[in-house]
Formats: sequence, C-alpha cells, structure tokens
Amino acid sequence: MTSFDFHLPTNIQIGEGVFLQTGEYLKQMIKGSKILIITDPGIEKIGLVHRLIEILSTYHFRIEVFNQVRPNPRDTDCAEGGILAKNFDADCILALGGGSVIDAAKAIAVLQTCGGTVQDYAGINQVKIPVTPIVAIPTTAGTGAEVTRSSVITDTSKRVKITIKDIKIAPTLAMIDPELTYGLPAPLTASTGMDALVHAIEAYTCKRSNPIADGLAVEAMNHIYPNLRLAVQDPGNKKARYHMMVGSTIAGMAFSHSDVASVHCMAEAIGGLYDTPHGVANSMFLPYVIEYNAESDIVKHAKIAKIIGVADESMSELDATKKLVESMEQLAIDIKIPNFSTITEVKSVDFDYLATSAFENGSTPSNVRIISKQDYLDLFYKAFKN
Repeated sequence: MTSFDFHLPTNIQIGEGVFLQTGEYLKQMIKGSKILIITDPGIEKIGLVHRLIEILSTYHFRIEVFNQVRPNPRDTDCAEGGILAKNFDADCILALGGGSVIDAAKAIAVLQTCGGTVQDYAGINQVKIPVTPIVAIPTTAGTGAEVTRSSVITDTSKRVKITIKDIKIAPTLAMIDPELTYGLPAPLTASTGMDALVHAIEAYTCKRSNPIADGLAVEAMNHIYPNLRLAVQDPGNKKARYHMMVGSTIAGMAFSHSDVASVHCMAEAIGGLYDTPHGVANSMFLPYVIEYNAESDIVKHAKIAKIIGVADESMSELDATKKLVESMEQLAIDIKIPNFSTITEVKSVDFDYLATSAFENGSTPSNVRIISKQDYLDLFYKAFKN
C-alpha cells in the first residue's frame, strides 16, 4: 500500500462571469495594494488586460503590467519580469493568460522573493521561502497551471526545458471563467485541449498515481474527451467550453499530485529545441507512448478506453487498448493537430539529442514502463515515419 500526500493550496472559483469578481477576491486575499499583471501581447491586444485593470481600479489597487511572455516561456522573460516585480515591490503576481503566462508568473514570483536565476530553483522543493502570492486567471482550457505546483521554463542557453516543482509556487487563487475562452481560435483550442487530456491520461497511468489523483483523472477525461471536438468545431458551444475548462483544472490537480510521464518528456524535448506548441507536441507522441506503455499496465490503459467510451465492457483488454490508440490518432486528425514529420524544423539528425533530453527529464522515472534513451530514440523515429 502506497503512502502519498495530497495538498490543495489553491482557492478555486469556477463559473461564467467570475472574472468580474477578481477585485473583490483580491481585496480579501492580499495585504498590500501593488499588483503586477503578467500577460502576453495577444491577451493585451484583445482588450482583456484593459478590462482587468478597469475591474481592479474600482478597488484602488496600484497596477503594473509585464506583457512580454512568449509561448514556451523563456528564462530571459522571467528574469526581466523578476526585475520589474522587485522594483515595483509587488504584493501580488496576477497571471492573465494561458499556461505559458501562468508558468512565467510563478517563476517571476520566485525571482522577486528569492533572487538568483530560474535555473537556481530547478528540481523539486528548491524554493526555500514563501513567494509573493500568485493569482491565476487562465484564458485557455489546457495546462491546468492555475492549480499546479510546477513551472516549466525554457533554458535558452541549453535549449531545454527545466521545471521548478514546489508547493510554494502553487497559486493562492484561481479565477476560472469559461467566458474568457469563447473567442479562442480552433488551433489553440485543439492544442491546449490535447494537453489537458494527456495530463489526465498520464496522471492515471504513471508510476506515481494514487487513488485520489486517479479519481480526478477519470473525472477530467469524462469532461474533456466528449467535449474537445465540439469546442474545436463549434467555438460558440458554451457547454463544451465550460466542460473543457473544468476538465482542464481537474486534470491539473490530478497530475500535480501524481506526475506526467514519457509523452511529456518527449514533448518538452522538442519544445525546448524547436519551440513547438506544448499541446501539439503532446498529441503527436501520445499514441506511440500508449502502445509502448500498455504492456506494463494493460488494465489501466484498457480502462481508459472504456471510460471515454471508445471500447465496451465486453472487449478484451488488448482490443480495448488498441481502440484507445486508434481513438487518440483519430482525435488528432479530427481537430487538425499536425504530425511530427510535418513540423518544418524537425530533422532526424536531432533525434539523438532529443532522446537524451527526454531521457534526462525528471518525469522519465514516473513512466509506467521502464524506458531507455534508445527506446525514446525509437519512438521519435516511429512518430516521424507515420
């Protein structure tokens, strides 16, 4: 019987219109008045930052904005944001955006409080003191970063992704409003949605799974799988958007208290080298890793197929797992996720480097089946040839 901990430090508010209540919750939560908003140029361009400032101005907060976060956030972005946070003496770091923005905000909070570089805090429990309180307002249904204890940042000098993993960087408050995703473009809905689905699948199947995380992962799959196609193909479907947002948050809680595994290890390798969108990368490798892993725990993989309704109870575990692989391949086709071989930057000469990067990822030991560098190399080639 496995011992495990399950700590939920985040106050979660979910529902249409909760974005409008941000000022009220912040007034109750923080002691000071200085709020640093972390965001990206796209979010600012569509007017969400302006709307947020209007909401907060009613409560007389002092506000600064850092809007230079890029997809797959860089250590250099975080360093710049950390300087601004320190000079402003921020009482709260508020992230408005997708997973990249929220991950950057976590790292910026660490740098404001603790100094140094992002690399100083890579690994598990390397943040020694409590950081500036973090509030997360996600604008995508994908990463679950609003409830996780992790921040994934690109080390620009080494072109690899590094992870800060510490309960101290979990947001204090998450304001989850599906209305913020109504205008999300189909490709971004598809990419982030697949990221959320992979979170649930890997949380459920990895070595670090536990009964509470399993329950959350199953519930997340029940929200995400039936609604992802709908959200992509019918962007105005409010019910689908709501279920995707809820499913993404639940999946975040699941993997944050379990782990991800080799799909993410491969995805983070190509994200670090090619800057590939994270959800796209996850989707590319998911079927191949499921095939590889199934022999180590075919029961759980077959259960996933039955949970999401692509296999019935009469099917053998082997047949159900085959259906699961086929369904993940078809889902990617239906929502127009590209194949690994169609990514312009990808070159087979890089595969040895990518395999090394994936193998050295901190989540490799969590993969349900023991996996070597050569196994990763074989999986990269297999994904490239199909």
